[in-house]
Amino acid sequence: MKIAVTATGSTLDDTVEARFGRCPYFLIIDPDTLEFEAVENPNIALGGGAGIQSAQLMANKNVSTVLTGNCGPNAFQTFGAAGIQVITGVSGQVRQAVEQYKSGALSGSTAPNVQSHSGMGMGRGMGGGRGRGGGGGRGGGGGGRSM
Repeated sequence: MKIAVTATGSTLDDTVEARFGRCPYFLIIDPDTLEFEAVENPNIALGGGAGIQSAQLMANKNVSTVLTGNCGPNAFQTFGAAGIQVITGVSGQVRQAVEQYKSGALSGSTAPNVQSHSGMGMGRGMGGGRGRGGGGGRGGGGGGRSM
């Protein structure tokens, strides 16, 4: 069995990263032996779909559970389709998070814990410029995100 933890760096002593799809690293860990592989996230700079692509990467790595701070609805749906358990709200040092998982102190999430994002920066701050100028052929912001 392998679990994945979103991390700020490439070691077990680094911190759990709150963002799933745009975390700097995924640590793929055998919780029994603590042997691990650090995978640099190739999706960190995607304009959109980082969560879905990152969830598919975890499925390709044969991960059974993901520990992270936050998980949006698109990634959560992808995990569900792949049969991967998601545990959100995880924080602190990666090594400690794995120990909490092993002891049964962490429980699986039943729903995403953040709203959908439409690429980096969209819908935040000044709103990414949406809604100005009568639409200008922007198509209402659907973004083609549906599965």
